[in-house]
Amino acid sequence: MTENATSDIRADIREQARVEGFDRVGFASAEADPKDRAALGEFLNNGWHGDMDWLAGVSWSDDNPRGTPKALMDDARSVIVLGVNYGPDADPLEISSRTDRGAVSVYARPPKDYHDVVKKRLKRLGRWLVERHPGAGVKVFVDTAPVMEKPLAARAGIGWQGKHTNLVSRQFGSWLFLAEIFTTLDIPPDAPEPDHCGSCDLCIKACPTDAFPAPGQLDARRCVSYLTIEHKGAIEPDLMAGMGNRIYGCDDCLAVCPWNKFARPALDPAFQPRPDLAAARLVELAGLDEAEFKAMFQGSPIKRTGRERFARNVLIAIGNSGDAALLDIAETLSRDPSPLVAETARWAMARLSRLDASPPGDNHSSETVTHVGERTPT
Repeated sequence: MTENATSDIRADIREQARVEGFDRVGFASAEADPKDRAALGEFLNNGWHGDMDWLAGVSWSDDNPRGTPKALMDDARSVIVLGVNYGPDADPLEISSRTDRGAVSVYARPPKDYHDVVKKRLKRLGRWLVERHPGAGVKVFVDTAPVMEKPLAARAGIGWQGKHTNLVSRQFGSWLFLAEIFTTLDIPPDAPEPDHCGSCDLCIKACPTDAFPAPGQLDARRCVSYLTIEHKGAIEPDLMAGMGNRIYGCDDCLAVCPWNKFARPALDPAFQPRPDLAAARLVELAGLDEAEFKAMFQGSPIKRTGRERFARNVLIAIGNSGDAALLDIAETLSRDPSPLVAETARWAMARLSRLDASPPGDNHSSETVTHVGERTPT
């Protein structure tokens, strides 16, 4: 491909991508990067993926498909990496002080799942690419296949992986959805984005459950996003106590990043938050039955967690609320047919009951939860 042809194809793809609603476009080689494979191996060997068995398959091995793009498309030569801005228009951490409300991660607040919205745009872009270059092969991905999206985005110059392992962009801060087109076209890669974190470690310090063993390493088993979305069972009491009112995902390590001063609110109508999820009342969320839960979250990524796990998360927030007036709803759910919901409700009751019995001014801040249903003063 000549220099002019290279320039033209990259410029054409960038222009069409923006027509389709993408805010960032970069290009990377489809060849595997040994550093990515090594990082994945360490993550899996440490067991940091928890019960997300889909990350590892049966077990970690050198031929894990996440280690190389060509495992998904053996004749791929290039990866087009795309970013969509979903920046919030207000501080997403403000709700953490409203303990009677449930905090939902910014990405899950719009009415439709971003995977569905972005994939439609991605398919249109892929069809356009094939029409412009007959014979070209393409495959599209939006977080629905074993693609190491963040390392690819860094290699394509979209941003860099911060100490919290998430992508950071100089133009959009923490708030980019990622998507990829694998193609047989040979498109010269962009220069990788250098790391601009410097000595800053605000993201590490912001984690409410200490999920970062070291900068650039994440133990998902302690991450609130993992616990509220992926983890299917009961949660350890010490972790529940740190979860605050976060009922679906967590934005803390993203929101404190100083690079967000360059971020801009998303103007795309598809990514505007639902008013009823910006600050939903815990008492109303806890009262949802199965049918009401499905109806409320139809089309939302929250629906995939199911009513049982969602109620667990809401009860954790109720237990952490410090509001003894919520004791009744916890008591009601302690008789829920789901053992997971009932167990978590009893944990919430224990916390709120002790608070209700405390002398004025005593919030038992020095107490440590030992197991569900019991608290021991330290």
